[in-house]
Amino acid sequence: MQIPKGKKIYFASDNHLGAPTQKQSLVREKKFVHWLDTVSKDAAAIFLLGDLFDFWFEYKTVVPKGFTRTLGKLAELTDAGIPIYYFVGNHDLWMNGYFEQELNIEVFHQPKEFQFNDTSFFIGHGDGLGPGDKGYKRMKKLFTNPVAKWFFRWLHPDLGVRLAQYLSVKNKLISGDEDITFLGEDKEWLVQYAKRKLEQKHRDYFVFGHRHLPLEISLGNQSHYINLGDWIQYYTYGVFDGETMELKTFENP
Repeated sequence: MQIPKGKKIYFASDNHLGAPTQKQSLVREKKFVHWLDTVSKDAAAIFLLGDLFDFWFEYKTVVPKGFTRTLGKLAELTDAGIPIYYFVGNHDLWMNGYFEQELNIEVFHQPKEFQFNDTSFFIGHGDGLGPGDKGYKRMKKLFTNPVAKWFFRWLHPDLGVRLAQYLSVKNKLISGDEDITFLGEDKEWLVQYAKRKLEQKHRDYFVFGHRHLPLEISLGNQSHYINLGDWIQYYTYGVFDGETMELKTFENP
């Protein structure tokens, strides 16, 4: 992807809309929509790295209620010609065509490499990668099991969504509340994952979400690990201007 002069690529992750309550979520949602409006003025593309919702499950003819402002704004931006790319997170594993069909957003279920001008990126949500996160890895196998998904789909949406939202907030393995402090570079499993990938091939930037911490760590040899933080506490986002990538904080207008 060649970035036109004066344009930028933007990255955001971990909004968890709907949590802990709809009322509290609405304040954050309005701020995020304002950010989308702001960056659309010079965005060559927007990358959303997962967990936009605290829970998302696509039944055959039903999607979770709410988030109208966000979904409408995303549709408005893609209709205006701004490409948006979405990487599913651990809270929205069950995307199955709605974003592609209704919003014209390309959805990825695995990390993917991109080349912007002459700069290489390795991008993903970050869940289940690296040597740690073992409890979640076991849980993900259950959540992505076709039989488990089939049984859940047969729950009435009023029951299924309510149950999933309760577990998402209360279960620390799902919510990630047990892992929101910096562990030190040697113990950050996404840093270790990036270093292992570098043994195979050079990438200039590894960009992830999931950790809820804004992090910028040099991996040596002009390679960098970036974690985007979240839109719950930090309101941080990444921006690449064609030459350098940096984290910024979106302040209240």
